[in-house]
Amino acid sequence: MSRSKPILSFWQIWNMCFGFLGLQFAFALQNANMSRIFQQLGASLEQVPLLWIAAPLSGLLLQPVIGYWSDRTWTRLGRRRPFFLAGAVLASTALVLMPRSPTLWVAAALLWMLDGAINISMEPFRAFVGDQLHPMGKDLWAVDREVRRTCIVSIAEADRIIAARKARNEQVDTSWLCALD
Repeated sequence: MSRSKPILSFWQIWNMCFGFLGLQFAFALQNANMSRIFQQLGASLEQVPLLWIAAPLSGLLLQPVIGYWSDRTWTRLGRRRPFFLAGAVLASTALVLMPRSPTLWVAAALLWMLDGAINISMEPFRAFVGDQLHPMGKDLWAVDREVRRTCIVSIAEADRIIAARKARNEQVDTSWLCALD
């Protein structure tokens, strides 16, 4: 006898996905502050991109491994929750220690730790949401994730183009960016 998953209400899905808000805050804090911390510790503008390579590399290396482990882990906390807990503790530690870094290399190591911790939490969280959803909801989840990803990439590209034009002292009309003007 196979048990089908119940169809979750909007608010149940909302609550389940609320964990992504914390992950996005961690990414936002990382993106907003790391370059300044690196520069304050003596990194030149040419070195900052090299220090930032940690983020994509840790995701590339960690996400498949963590995904594999979280699919095969069963504890009394459940299948995915130990990874949420470990990632939260590591990310919190990195966020507290990072602004207090005494040297550039400590800050770079803490960036790796923070990004790794976010990946340790994020990959199982994506799978957790998929585990909970009824098969009918999984298609909507995938579409929603792709729409959000496309919007974020589009905004980032627009920002990059505007910054490049401003760097060349070109006139940039940004009034179309905000409907509140």
